[in-house]
Parts: sequence; C-alpha cells; structure tokens
Amino acid sequence: MNSLINYLSCGALWLGLAVRAPDLLRHRHDPYLRAICAVLGLAGLCFLLGAPPTVGAVNRLSGVPNLAAPLTYAAITGYCAASQVLVVHWRGGPRVRRTARRWTLAYTAVVLGIAVAFALGDAPVERRTDLDTYYATTPFIAQMIVLYLVAHLTAVTVTTVSALRWARQVRGGLRAGLTLIGTGSLCGAGYSAVKLVAVGARWSGHDWSALGTTVSPAAAGLGALLVVVGVLVPLVTPRVAEWRRARRAYARLGPLERTLDGLLVRRALRLPRPRFASPGTLLMWRRTSIHNALGHLDAYCDRDLYDRTRADALAATGDPELAGASAWAAVIVDALRHEAGPPAPPGIGTARPLVPSPDPATLARIADVLAGAVRVPAAPAVPSGRTTAGTA
Repeated sequence: MNSLINYLSCGALWLGLAVRAPDLLRHRHDPYLRAICAVLGLAGLCFLLGAPPTVGAVNRLSGVPNLAAPLTYAAITGYCAASQVLVVHWRGGPRVRRTARRWTLAYTAVVLGIAVAFALGDAPVERRTDLDTYYATTPFIAQMIVLYLVAHLTAVTVTTVSALRWARQVRGGLRAGLTLIGTGSLCGAGYSAVKLVAVGARWSGHDWSALGTTVSPAAAGLGALLVVVGVLVPLVTPRVAEWRRARRAYARLGPLERTLDGLLVRRALRLPRPRFASPGTLLMWRRTSIHNALGHLDAYCDRDLYDRTRADALAATGDPELAGASAWAAVIVDALRHEAGPPAPPGIGTARPLVPSPDPATLARIADVLAGAVRVPAAPAVPSGRTTAGTA
C-alpha cells in the first residue's frame, strides 16, 4: 500500500511537471520556473526512489547493495535545496541570486559528501526500509546518514520560518501557498527529527527503528504533498480567478444575447458554440455573436433616439455610463423591431452615424438594463425621424 501511494504521488507530481515543462522550454532562463520544475521533479523522484520495490530494483540492477540509499538521500537533499531556492525567488530582493547560489552550492557539497561517505563505508546487507537505524553505528555510513538528516532538517527549518513569516505579510493565493509550504516543511522537519531520534537510540543501544519505518515516512509524505500543493496554489489561483471573472461576464451578457437571439438565428450570424471550451473562449464566442448582430443592425440604429434616451437617463440618474447603456438598449430594441418589419422606404431613418460599437464593459451594462437589473427612464414610444403607418 505504501508503495502504491509512493508511485501515485510520483505520478501526480510529474504530471504537474509535464504541465509546467512547455513554459520552462519557452522561458528556460527564468530561475523562478526552473525552481518550480526542480521542486516538482525532485519531489516525485523522492517518492519514486523511496518505494521499497524501487529500492530493490536499483540495488539489484546496479549490483551494489543499498545503492538506492545515497540516491534517495541525494534526491531529498536536492528537493530541500530547490524548495528553499523557490522561496528565495518568491520573496525577491537585491540578493536573490547570491542567496540562491549559496543554497545551491551548500547542498551540492552535501550531495558530494553523501556520495563520498557511501563510497568509503561498507553496507553489504540490503536494507530497504530501515537502513538508517541498521547502519547507524557503521563507520562512514553513519556519517552519511547524519549528514543528510542534519542538512534536511536545516533546510526545512529555514523554509518553515521563512515561509510562515512571509505569509503574514501577503494576501490571497500567495499567502495560502506560503502557509502550505511552511506547514509542509514543518512536517518535513518532523521526518528528520524522528529519524535522528531513532539513530540516537541506536547509538545508546536501543532499537527504535519503528519510528524510522512508520512515523518518518508518513511525515515525509504529508510534508511533500503540502509543499507541492503550496507551490501550485499561487500558480493556479490567478487562472481560477480569471475563469471566474470570465464565467460571470459570460452569464452577465446572457440577457443581451437572448434579446438578439431571433436575429442571430434568422440571419445565421452566430458561430457554432465551441465544445469543451474554457470560460474565456465561451465569453469571446458570446461577445462575437453580439457584435455580429450589432453590426447587422447598424443600418437600423437611430441616433436621435440614442441622444434623447441618453439625455433623459443622464438627467434622471446622473450616471453617464448607465445613461449610455440605457440609450444603447433602447436603440437595439428599436432597431430589432424595424429590422424584423417590412422594408422601410428609402430615406427613412437618421442620416447621422451612431456612436462607435460598445466596448465589453458597455455591453455588460446594456445587458443589465435589458435584464431589468437597473431602473432607467422609459424611452419615447415613437422616435423622431421615423414614420409609421398612418402618420405623415
């Protein structure tokens, strides 16, 4: 079951990495994107290498007992360094590159120390889950274990303090992400602390290996999950907010499109509705349909009616934007009536062109007027400049 969780977690993390990979290819020199991809990639690698079946496969294929251990420790160390570098880039400041470089160099040295200690030590008996406590008293192997645990504990402690302290100064998705990263790093600190306690117990002649095989993996898994979610939240939050705004704008334009629906169908002015489209694409489709209809109605729009209705609404409300939307609504309803009726004699209508086509904000206000969301003065029943049956 633990192995399945490891592999599922690795797959989810690398799926997130695959989603970010195109951005990294387009902006390969962006240190922020590199740090994000490094966190996702190394976190997935930690889960992959930490699964007992993978440990056995690495040891068997390499022919070196316990080779999977230093590889896993190196991946954990790299993940810690990448997390800290990401927080450094998020925070910004004049010394970002210098600080990130120092963390990178320090943990590169730790990885080299792990490799050298493993090469000098002797670990002939394969241990897939309890290597830390089994070899806690073996020369060089013990130093390798302590080195990676202390380096990991240092990194996650600094990350916890930095993330939670900064989270108090920001808002929104960044605050949520930093809080998750700080909490996840705190869980990661629990992983190292419990491992060190188990190793210390082994030095004093006690066997507390169960701490390292049960409590530590649970803390590490939860911590990595929280950190990765914290990394993704600030990236996803702006996009989710954009989708919400697009959905609200799409729904708000509904009354205007329904008013124009008969014309759109009769004149085949509406493009086919896109399938499985994002809210932004659907909003663009609805706006395009509305503009197509308004373009067709341009010849039927009455400038005099627009001017009178706008003046009346402005006098009643004192709101120029609402007055303009009210005038547009009156003109659109009037133009639809004349467009659907019998052809008008030549010369009927206004010779003056109407104001430019409404922008997206004006379209939304026109829809509000048509939906009755706002109260506006009534337009004259028969606009000047037009003639109807029975009038001179």
